[in-house]
Amino acid sequence: MTVQDSVAVQALAARLGPDFQLGVASAAFQIEGSLAAGGRGPSGWDAFVEKPGTIQDGHSPAVACDHYNRTAEDVELMRALGIDSYRFSLSWPRIQPDGTGPFNSAGLDFYDRLIDQLLEAGISPMATLYHWDTPLPLEHRGGWLQRSTAERFAEYSAAAGRRFGDRVAQWVTLNEPVSVTLNGYALGVHAPGHDLLFEALPAVHHQLLGHGLAVQALRAEGVTGAVGVTNLHSPVRPASKSVTDRFLADMFDLVLNRVYADPILLGSYPKVPLIAKPWFRSLGKISDADLRTIHQPLDFYGLNYYYPVKVATGRGPGESPAGTADAMLKMPFHMAAFPEYATTGFGWPVAPDHLGPLLRELKDRYGGALPPLYITESGASFPEPEHVSGPIADTDRINYIASHLGHALEATAAGGIAEDVELLGYYVWTLMDNFEWAAGYSQRFGLVHVDFDTQERTPKDSYYWYQALSRARKG
Repeated sequence: MTVQDSVAVQALAARLGPDFQLGVASAAFQIEGSLAAGGRGPSGWDAFVEKPGTIQDGHSPAVACDHYNRTAEDVELMRALGIDSYRFSLSWPRIQPDGTGPFNSAGLDFYDRLIDQLLEAGISPMATLYHWDTPLPLEHRGGWLQRSTAERFAEYSAAAGRRFGDRVAQWVTLNEPVSVTLNGYALGVHAPGHDLLFEALPAVHHQLLGHGLAVQALRAEGVTGAVGVTNLHSPVRPASKSVTDRFLADMFDLVLNRVYADPILLGSYPKVPLIAKPWFRSLGKISDADLRTIHQPLDFYGLNYYYPVKVATGRGPGESPAGTADAMLKMPFHMAAFPEYATTGFGWPVAPDHLGPLLRELKDRYGGALPPLYITESGASFPEPEHVSGPIADTDRINYIASHLGHALEATAAGGIAEDVELLGYYVWTLMDNFEWAAGYSQRFGLVHVDFDTQERTPKDSYYWYQALSRARKG
C-alpha cells in the first residue's frame, strides 16, 4: 500500500468540509525568472541578489523555475494535483516597472493568461498584490520607509483590480509585512538589506497604510472577489518563567505579531510598556485618519504558520529564522531552541501542536474582529538531491502537511480548542522547489522537484499524497 492509499488519507479527507479549500501557494520572484522579459523592471530584490555574499552559494533568480515560459506546464501540474485554489503573486515591477506612471501591457497580459488558464483548469485564483518585490526606483527613494510607497501601492492595486477583478476569487494585499520589516529593514538579511533594528518601524506603518489604501482601491474598482491580507504569525514563548524572559517574549510578540494585526483588526497599535517606549519611538505619532485607513473591513485573514519562537534573555549568536544577522547581536535577547522537536532543513522546529493554541490566541485577542481564516502558507524544506530519476519519498513533508492540517482541523472542529475560529482553507507552501530568497536553491519546499539545470519537474510522493487527499475529499 502506498502512502496515498492509506486509511489516514481517507480519515483526514473525511474531516474536510464541502467548502474547505485545498490549495498551493507561490510567489512571482521565486518562480518566474525572465527578470527583464516583457518589459519587467528591476525590483529591490534584483539589486539585492547582485551584492556579494547576500545569497547562499551566489545563486541567481534569473531563471528560477522559468514559470514565465512554462506557465501551461505548471497549471497542468496543479490541475492534475486536484487543488481547489492557487495562491500566486502579481509582480509589481512586471506590471508597473517604475512603481509609478505607466502600466506595462505585456505584464498585465501575462497574468491575464495565467488567470484564464487557472479558470479553464477549474482552479480558483487567489492573487497576492505584494510578495516582497518592490520596484527598484521606489526602493531607491526609501521603499517602505517612505509614506509615498503606500500611495504608489494603492495606484498599482487599483490597476490590478481593474484588469483582473472580474476573475480573481480572493485578493491578498500584502504577504508577511513582518518578514519585509524584520528581515529586510531591521536585520538586513533580505532586500533591501538595511539593519535598522527598531528604527525600521516606519516600514511597518507604511506597509499597513498601503494595505488599507489597497483594500479601498480594490473595492472602488468593484472587484467581485473577497479581500484580505496575509501575515506570518508565530506563537512567542519565554525560555523560562523569569521576569526578564517573560517581558522580552512579550516585547517580541509585539514586533512579530501584534504591531501588524492590531491596527488591521482593531484600528489601534498595541500599548507599549513605558520601559520599552524608546524602542518604538520611530513609529512617531500616528494619526487617527491613518488608523481608520488601515482598519478596513476584511473578508478573510491569511495566516502563514511555520514555527513557534522561544525568547531567552541575553545576547546570542545572532541567529534569526531567516539567517544569521549581525544586527541581532545588539539585542538583549536571542532565539532559543526547542530541543523536543525535529527540525526542517532551515532548522525550524516542526511543531504542529502550537498551531491550535495560536488560533486560540488570535481569537482571544481579536474576538469578533477576527475574520474567517485561511492558512495561506504551511510547508517545510528538507534536504533533497539536485537531480532525480523519479519521485522522491519525502515522507517528512507528508507527515508535516498531514500533522499541521490535522491539528488545524482538530482545533477548529466542534469541541476543539479554537472551535469558534472559522477556517476556510489550507495552502501548502509550495507547488514546486524554487528560489528561496537568501537561501538560494538550497532549501526545497516543493511538492514537485525542480532540476534547476534542466527545468524538469518531477512530482514527489507528497504531490501524490496531496492529490489523493483532494480526490478522497471530492469522492
